[in-house]
Amino acid sequence: MVSIPEYYEGKNVLLTGATGFLGKVLLEKLLRSCPKVNSVYVLVRQKAGQTPQERVEEVISCKLFDRLRDENPDFREKIIAINSELTQPELALSEEDKEVIIDSTNIIFHCAATVRFNENLRDAVQLNVIATQQLILLAQQMKNLEVFMHVSTAYAYCNRKHIDEVVYPPPVDPKKLIDSLEWMDDGLVNDITPKLIGDRPNTYIYTKALAEYVVQQEGAKLNVAIVRPSIVGASWKEPFPGWIDNFNGPSGLFIAAGKGILRTMRASNNALADLVPVDVVVNMSLAAAWYSGVNRPRNIMVYNCTTGSTNPFHWGEVEYHVTSTFKRNPLEQAFRRPNVNLTSNHLLYHYWIAVSHKAPALLYDTYLRMTGRSPSNHWSITTLHSSRVSFLSYFLPTKSWESSHPDNHNGVITYLEPDILECEMKKWRLNEVLFERSYCIKLRNIRYGFNTILVILIWRIFIARSQMARNIWYFVVSLCYKFLSYFRASSTMRY
Repeated sequence: MVSIPEYYEGKNVLLTGATGFLGKVLLEKLLRSCPKVNSVYVLVRQKAGQTPQERVEEVISCKLFDRLRDENPDFREKIIAINSELTQPELALSEEDKEVIIDSTNIIFHCAATVRFNENLRDAVQLNVIATQQLILLAQQMKNLEVFMHVSTAYAYCNRKHIDEVVYPPPVDPKKLIDSLEWMDDGLVNDITPKLIGDRPNTYIYTKALAEYVVQQEGAKLNVAIVRPSIVGASWKEPFPGWIDNFNGPSGLFIAAGKGILRTMRASNNALADLVPVDVVVNMSLAAAWYSGVNRPRNIMVYNCTTGSTNPFHWGEVEYHVTSTFKRNPLEQAFRRPNVNLTSNHLLYHYWIAVSHKAPALLYDTYLRMTGRSPSNHWSITTLHSSRVSFLSYFLPTKSWESSHPDNHNGVITYLEPDILECEMKKWRLNEVLFERSYCIKLRNIRYGFNTILVILIWRIFIARSQMARNIWYFVVSLCYKFLSYFRASSTMRY
């Protein structure tokens, strides 16, 4: 059997989502590990006055591609940017570009999708379902296509406790939904969205399940493979440890914890944290496409790219590693010393939100106003909980799913590094300055001082208003005085 680099030798690859987190890493890995790949057609739309070529150049100029630049300085010649809009009919391709793609493409990697959890249903269907449908129609016209690789999510069927490597029936017929959305106005769409998505938490998960069904049904004559990663995080090894370029998903919460803004979450310490490094997902995708291209399986191949069943990692462990990492390496301008507490109790969670989040933020904003500066901390706390914690709470620490790894996943993984599915916390590489530990100690001392003053003030208020509190106070003071007197007397007698 040919090796993975040998399989990609001379191949023409079509890639969508190359400007996204996963797509960037896949592009870099493909060009670096399979240097004899012929070309990579990258479908990119114009955005913010930038041409597709300019957007691709911006992508490959980032630090992620430093290693590739050193090993293969001429890699740019293999990347061909093609102007395309996935939400438009026939992907808005020019006739010339369409002809080149149809004649030349051997492998498709479909990574493009909207990953916004709060995307309205119409846009989510357009980007995740209809765009996939359009790409399949194009793939069916390709003369030399060997593999259609679709990147989904392990949570497409999060309404099920156990998820096998199969495509499950969709919650609704995608064609009927697409037809209905054409005549519905936005108000009606928003009204029916909760009923449509049912026990799925958001439109992203809902539409990714529909997209899988579209791939299975309309790509039945193609050689199709689906990779389902769980929560995609920073790189494990390649091209270097800890690379990440966004604050989506749990990475945003980790940074908020490192800044001392996020202090508590409603979570179960024992729930599985199914974090998978982005380079593991990319390696799995490249290997799965190779396997399908070489073996030509009769049925669609589905790969659950998860770590929960192979190397369990719990959210209590995540909390420990995140906190200890940022205590050793504090971030610049941290608001408070990193210290995250997980609790599954609803009342206790809201208590800590008020005490550890909102109260300090309001006090600090008051200080900023008094010194003539613009307050922002209370707004930051509110935004964090509305846009991050609330959207992610369904997936991160409150639930666990079982994703099986039968023949598909395990069969392919044997051709990779034996330990490639290990998942461990790594230091996130940020555009931040890591300060020495003394800065964190300073924040700790400020917290201790603030808490001490707060306790004294509250106690003084109780003493002033309550005879019982005064009696307790006098009793404690007299007890301490007697203990000290006894200790001194015992010391004198001993000597």
